[in-house]
Amino acid sequence: MGVSKQQAIENKRAIVEAAEKLFRERGVAAVGLAELTKAAGFTQGGFYNHFKSKDALVAAVLEKAMEDGAALLVAGVNAAKGDTSTPMQRYIAWYLSADHRANIETGCPLTAYAGDIRRLGKEARQAYARGLTWNFDQLANLIDGENPQEKRKKAITLFSQMVGALMLSRAVLEVDSALADEILKDGCQELLGTIRPDAKRSQRTKKRSTR
Repeated sequence: MGVSKQQAIENKRAIVEAAEKLFRERGVAAVGLAELTKAAGFTQGGFYNHFKSKDALVAAVLEKAMEDGAALLVAGVNAAKGDTSTPMQRYIAWYLSADHRANIETGCPLTAYAGDIRRLGKEARQAYARGLTWNFDQLANLIDGENPQEKRKKAITLFSQMVGALMLSRAVLEVDSALADEILKDGCQELLGTIRPDAKRSQRTKKRSTR
């Protein structure tokens, strides 16, 4: 008896979700097909009914991850509406938070796959580049100003610093949690000061008043 079209879609989704979890936890190269198919509940033969190769699966995982990351950003922006802080301030504070640092499974995919991406296939790299470009464009829309080029330039700079701080904090968390927290806290304060100079001056004033 054949598998229905809907069941085939669900089977493919199950493989992608199992793969994404393993890829995020351990890196793409460290996960083999045997482990992948076992985690998804399929045989290797069943896997090839849905994907022609591991590279094709990786590309599908990246496509899904970028879509999920886009939804995450949109949800964060919408949640900031009506708040006293701006959407960009809320996004930075969330991105450089201990909660996001711990959320490797469903956090920002642009950080999660940054270490792997250059070694992946062309389709996966293209999906990552599209996701990164979309992210820059959305963040540029959150930045005050009238010059689109300057706004995009600032968005690229801000996001690059956010990704770098998060990656470094995760890298040292298990061996030096104090340093990991320092990276997040100072990185967040500096970036918030970049988009809100008054906040930065206020932090400095508080520090001077406590000396």
